[in-house]
Amino acid sequence: MKLSWFVSSVSALALTAALTLTGAGSAHAAEKAAGTGYVALGDSYSSGVGAGGYYADSGNCKRSSKSYPVLWAAAHAPSSFAFTACSGARTGDVLSQQLGPLNSSTGLVSISIGGNDAGFADTMMACVLGSDRSCLDRVAQARTYIQNTLPAQLDNVYTAISAKAPAARVVVIGYPRFYRLGGTCVGGLSEAKRTAINAGADHIDTVIAKRAADHGFAYADINATFAGHELCSGSPWLNSVTLPVDESYHPNASGQSRGYLPVFTSAA
Repeated sequence: MKLSWFVSSVSALALTAALTLTGAGSAHAAEKAAGTGYVALGDSYSSGVGAGGYYADSGNCKRSSKSYPVLWAAAHAPSSFAFTACSGARTGDVLSQQLGPLNSSTGLVSISIGGNDAGFADTMMACVLGSDRSCLDRVAQARTYIQNTLPAQLDNVYTAISAKAPAARVVVIGYPRFYRLGGTCVGGLSEAKRTAINAGADHIDTVIAKRAADHGFAYADINATFAGHELCSGSPWLNSVTLPVDESYHPNASGQSRGYLPVFTSAA
C-alpha cells in the first residue's frame, strides 16, 4: 500500500510530530516453479516500497531490488520473471496494467492487493492525525468496505489471473499487523488506535484468505513471521513514519527478506 496515498495533504513534518515513535516438499515445489515463468503482481507491499534499492526505470511504482519477488527469483532462477507490482495499485490497476506477462507457460504468480481499495490512506490519516474516536470510526468504515465490497473486487482479479495463466500456482499474500500491543513505543498512537488498526489488518487478511481459497489459490500468512517484529516490538520489520514519507508503514529490507520471502518460498 502506498503512503503517498495519505500524505498528499499532510507534510512529513506534521506526520512526524503526530507520532513518536523449508523442507524437501518446499524445495521440490520451488524447483517446479523455477522451471516455468514467475510473475509478481500487486501493490507496494509486493513492489518493495520501504525496502530501498528502487529500480530507476520503475518510476512511481518503486520496484525494489530488495523485494521478496526479486529475492525469490534470484535464488530460484525461474525460466522468466516479470515484475509488474506497483506502489499504490488497486484491484482495477492489476486488471488494467499488470496482467500482460501472464500466459499458459506461467507457473507461479504472487500478489498482494486490496489495501488501497479499502481506503487505507484515509484510515491512517485519520488515525495519525485525529482522535481515538475519528480513528475508530474510519477503521469501522474501512472494515465495512472490506466485508461488503472488496470480495467481489478480489474475485475479479483472481478470475482474470486464472483465465490468463491457468496452469500457474497462485500465492496470495496478506498484510502484517502493524503494532505489537503493549509494546515499547513511547507516545504516538494510543493503544486504542493501535488495536483498531491491527483489527482492520486481521479483517482484510481474513477476507483475502477466504477469496483465495475459493479460487483454489494458496494464501501466505505474513503474521507468522512478523510476530515479534511489529512496530513497538523493539525490533520492527516495518517503518513507522519516515522519510520519504511514502515508505512509512511498509516493510523495511528485513521485512521483505526475513518476513515475506520465507513465507512466500514455503507457499510457492
